[in-house]
Parts: sequence; C-alpha cells; structure tokens
Amino acid sequence: MSKSLVLAEKPSVARDIARVLGCNKKGNGFLEGTNYIVTWALGHLVTHADPEGYGNEFKEWKLEHLPIIPAPFKLVPIRQTMKQFNAVKAQLLRNDVKDIIIATDAGREGELVARWILEQAKVRKPVKRLWISSVTDKAIKDGFNNLKDGRAYENLYQAAVARAEADWVVGINATRALTVKYNAQLSTGRVQTPTLAMIAEREHQIRDFKPRSFYGMQALTETAKFTWHDKAGQTQSFDKEQVEKLLEKIDGVHAGKVIEVKTTPKSQPAPHLFDLTELQKEAHRRWSWSAKETLSTLQNLYERHKAVTYPRTDSKHLTSDMESTLKERIKAVDIGPYRKATNSLLRAGTVKPQKGVIDDKRVSDHHAIIPTEETPILQNLSDKEQRLYDLIVKRFLAVFFGPFRYDQVTAELAVGGETFKAKGRTVTDEGWKKFYSTEEEELDTDTLPPFTKGEEVKIQAIVMTNGQTKPPARFNEGTLLAAMENPSQFMQGESKELIKTIGETGGLGTVATRADVIERLFNSFVMEKKGNDIYTTSKGRQLLELVPEDLKSPALTAEWEQGLTKIANGQMKKEEFMKNMIGFSRQTVTEIKTDDKKYKHDNVTGKACPDCGKLLLEVNGKRGKMLVCQDRECGHRKNVSMLTNARCPVCKKKLEMRGEGDGRIFVCKCGHREKLSAFEKRKENSGGKKADKRDVQKYMKKQGAPEELENTAMADALKKLFDK
Repeated sequence: MSKSLVLAEKPSVARDIARVLGCNKKGNGFLEGTNYIVTWALGHLVTHADPEGYGNEFKEWKLEHLPIIPAPFKLVPIRQTMKQFNAVKAQLLRNDVKDIIIATDAGREGELVARWILEQAKVRKPVKRLWISSVTDKAIKDGFNNLKDGRAYENLYQAAVARAEADWVVGINATRALTVKYNAQLSTGRVQTPTLAMIAEREHQIRDFKPRSFYGMQALTETAKFTWHDKAGQTQSFDKEQVEKLLEKIDGVHAGKVIEVKTTPKSQPAPHLFDLTELQKEAHRRWSWSAKETLSTLQNLYERHKAVTYPRTDSKHLTSDMESTLKERIKAVDIGPYRKATNSLLRAGTVKPQKGVIDDKRVSDHHAIIPTEETPILQNLSDKEQRLYDLIVKRFLAVFFGPFRYDQVTAELAVGGETFKAKGRTVTDEGWKKFYSTEEEELDTDTLPPFTKGEEVKIQAIVMTNGQTKPPARFNEGTLLAAMENPSQFMQGESKELIKTIGETGGLGTVATRADVIERLFNSFVMEKKGNDIYTTSKGRQLLELVPEDLKSPALTAEWEQGLTKIANGQMKKEEFMKNMIGFSRQTVTEIKTDDKKYKHDNVTGKACPDCGKLLLEVNGKRGKMLVCQDRECGHRKNVSMLTNARCPVCKKKLEMRGEGDGRIFVCKCGHREKLSAFEKRKENSGGKKADKRDVQKYMKKQGAPEELENTAMADALKKLFDK
C-alpha cells in the first residue's frame, strides 16, 4: 500500500503531526502509520559547500583566489546532522512512498529547508505543501484537508535559493578578502554590517551633539500648574533674555483670568497584536531580555506547550478565516489571572475584535502571535514562559474590549497679557485598560480641577523653568531591533523607492534572523554592552572604515529584497538576480584588495598565546572579558571574567566572576569581593544547597555557553571563521 511522506522542520512539530495522523510506529528518525510516514529535519540538514568544496586550492585563504564564484553551487549535508539526513533520505527513497508533503515552516526559509533535502536526496516524486500557522490539532487537520500543490511554491523556492547564493557570494568573498588582507577575524554581510553602521552613526550623532539650554515659565495656583505658551503655541524658548523680560513684566501679577475651558472627548484603541519584533522590544523594555532570549522562550511556548501560534511572524493582524476561531481561543485562556476578562467577553455572547485587527491584506506568510485553542497548564511553564505568555494573552484579550475613552480638559489662563495653559483628563470608560496595562508613562493624566470661563484665579507664584536638549539615546537591543525593522532614518540620500521598499519588506534581516545577527555582532567583538546600552568596539569602528561603502548601507538589502520579491512573484529570473550579485561581489573584492588602509589591534595585552606565542588581545564578550589570539589561524580563546546571575549582598547588582579553579572570586562594581568558597558558604547558611564541583561546572557552562545560531546557509558557511 502506497503512503505519503510528511517532512517537518523540527522533531516537536513532527510528533504533533504524527499524533494527529495516527502515526504511532517508531522508526529510525521517523514515525509511521497506515497512510503516512512522518519524518523531520533539524532546521537545515543541507547547506552550500564551503569554498574548499570547489577545489583544494581554496583550503588556504589567499587574496589571489578571490572572488570565488561557484558554477554551479554545490549542496552538501551538514556534518553535525548527517545521521538525520540519511534517515530522512532513506524514507524519501522508499518504494511505497508515492508523494511528499512538505510540512516545514510556511515561509521562504522553510521552503528552502525542505527543497534542499529533496534535491540532495535526488527525489523526483510529486510534492504537496502543508501551509499552517500553528501546530494545534485543529490547525493540522484543517491544513491536511487543504493541501496545496507544491508547484505553486516553485518561485518562492527560487527566491530562497537566490537569497542563499547571494549571501554566500557576497559574504564569503568579502569576509575572506578582509580577513586575509588585514590578518584579523573580520566578517561582513549585507545585514550585520549595515546594523553595525547604524550603531556607529548613532554614536556619531551623540558625539557631535551640542546641548542647548531652553527656558519657559509656570504659573502656580493653589490647585494646578499652568505652563506658558507663546503666540506660536511653543512652551519653550532658547532666548533666555526674552523669557526673563516676560517674567519681569508679569512677576508682580497675582491673579489671572480663565479665558477658555475646552473639553475634547478622546479615545485610544488597544495596542496592535504582537509580531515577533514588537514582542522582543516589549520583553527588552520590561525585563531587559535579549532578542535571542525572547525568541527561545517563545519557541518553547509554540513547540513544547502548543500555547501560542507561529513565532517568526512579521504581521500584527489576523486573517478573516480566523474569525470563527477567536471564541475558542478566548475559552482556552479562561484560566487563572485571565478569568475575569474572559468571563466578561464570553457573557456578551458574540466576540468581535476592534477595527483593523482582521486585515487579510496585512498578513503575508503568518498572522500575529496569539494564543492557540489549547489551554496550557500554567504550572508547567517556566517563569520566563509564564511572563511571555501573560504578555501575549493580555494583548490578545485587550483587542476585544472597547477603546479607552476620556475627556481631555484644557484650561487657558491670561496673566498680564501672556497665555498659560493646564491640561488634565477625566476617564469616561476604561475599556481595554481595565484588563491590560502597557506600563508606559503618559502625559496629562492628572485630573484637572473644575475651572469656569471668566473666573479669576489667584496666582501664588510665577517661576522660570529651564532645561537642556538631549542627544539621541544609545541603542539597546530593543531599540536596535526597531531600527533594523525600519532603518529609513539611516538612508539619507537614497531614493524614495528604496526607502519605501525596505519599509515594505521589513527592514534589515527578517523577524527570524535579527536575533542571530545581533548575537553574531557581539560574538565577533565588533560591539559590546555596557549596562543595557550597546557600544561599537575599536574593532567594529575599524571594520567600518575598511568595508566598501555599499556594504554599510541598508539600501543594499532593499535592492536585494526588491529582486527577491520579483523572483517570488515570477517577475524575474533567479539567473538575472545572481548575475548582478556576482558583479557586485567582484567589485567589492577589488575595492578591498586595492585599499591602502591599515588595521591595528589596539587591545593587545602583554600576555603571550600559549599555542602560538603571539600576544593576546583582550576583548569584551557579551557575558564578560576574554583573551583571544590575534592570529586568526591560531584561534586560541580564554575567558578572563564573566558576568553571572549571582547578586552582590551589598548592592544587589550582578557579580562578575574572575580567576580559575579554586582561586575564582566574585567581584562587584561597588567594591565587594568574595571568594567562591565564601560565596558557597554564605548560600549554604542562607538555606541554599552547597554547590559541589559538578554544580559549579554546570553553572559556568550555563553562564558561558554561546547561544545556538540559526542554521542558515550563510551562518554555516562562516562558522569555521567564527569558531576560531
């Protein structure tokens, strides 16, 4: 009896699909039932070959070999996941498998994961496509009842291949050229380099900023503060002398007359539902989580707990066909802290989200992140998972309540020929804010006491106010994500069409890759953290001096995305796009080869590398200081200090661990120092279990383990360089 083979992207998704399809028989890397066999990838199982795969001469990094232009590109199984690739291949080639159902993530990269496996396994069987946005039983059943013809996604696959090949041609060649010419680990790419350039540009803006003092006035009454407005409606002036003259003129006035009281009804709808970037920004704002941290936690909620829909989405809206599922989703979160809100909605009978939530035109591959129809057991969620789930549920429920309504009251006071105003608000309907708070500071939230037009108000004092203009804030991970999503302010001089394109295509990188790009910039030591703020390092600033100008601008990504979108829509051939990319790569390598700039290691220590004898460099990693060898061929690395989650008993800030073995000590910025043995004893006395050597090793591994990189073609191609 012939069967259909279902290829999922991850084991957890495969298990869910297998359960729904009744595939209970376990095999080597697959689950089998009467009509279906379900197998799975582990992200990418196949990638582009490294340069040495195109000839032994490329094993040595030499400028004369560049640029390397594969014709054609070769695919190879990823060594670390070769076992699973062979298991998948064996199932694909079974004689009783009549067709393939691609069930990888519904998007450009998910298409690439599956198609590369089929190509490498040389499978030519009919292909169908499962296209779903959540892995609940209902979504899976609906998806299998509406399978698509695989040929409908051929253009999407060609766009994905074009993206991967272009990243290889540009990234590998530019990285090799920079690294060999300057004998330093310098990597570049169309997303990571413009991102670094934005951080440097922001630092330039801060450095060049010249603060200006501004002045204003306030009239203080017994019940309110009135702020001065000039004839143009401005509340501040840079002309100190002018404000002082006005103050001198009205300083002796002890009463003002209310010349107008205006009440304006206003309403504020609930915030949009979350896409991935917005959720990452919110988690960073509230808890200082990294983008990677939020994505990992969200992935668990999606895969392990089935509590939320697909995480890697760039949409804040829902499709019209989901409207019938909304009531079930509200019932699914009728638990614990949400019961009051859900009961209120369910009692109303019909549930309808606010205007704009359902918008088919603003949903591409996946809709907004919302709860599924399955009720999670809250006790089974970790602390982080509970916090993130809470954000998603409350944001979801908020859109079903009416807008927050209030009357904004403005009272205008005439004092000695000058105008002063006071504002306040009176809430008329709490709407969605009754159940959900954004925790953001809002202006003019105080209630204004009643004033009557023509009323005379006694003035207690008129005072001069002053302040200074402030430079733009440094980037943190939350604001950097926002800038990557919309980098238009860093594209001065570019055409309006390109700026519009990068806005429409989601900016630099994708929601799925931005977290990895940020991690990669930290791990290659071109940027570092001080508190929550991000700074470029000397290495990063020098890299930007050495990289060709075109690679530093977000416009490059905009141009690429224009081409990739045309390929996906069948309006351009992949070959035409790649011809342009190869030309760009040749030009980039020539610029690097002929450049006469120098690279200088200015963080050299006096310590010699134990492997090659060259002097070590001190660098600030994301989690602490490291010593690394300056010779890229050597690649020696050693941790010097590490920021831990242990708290200082004096000031409660995080402690830094320094030293090795039994000589390790905890150090705090406030001056507190404590040996590891003393720290253990203190924890034991406070009721904690004494840590043995194994506990310490586990703890240190957890503190220092690098986050797992997204298994993209370019990341794999550059992996050897990053690991050195």
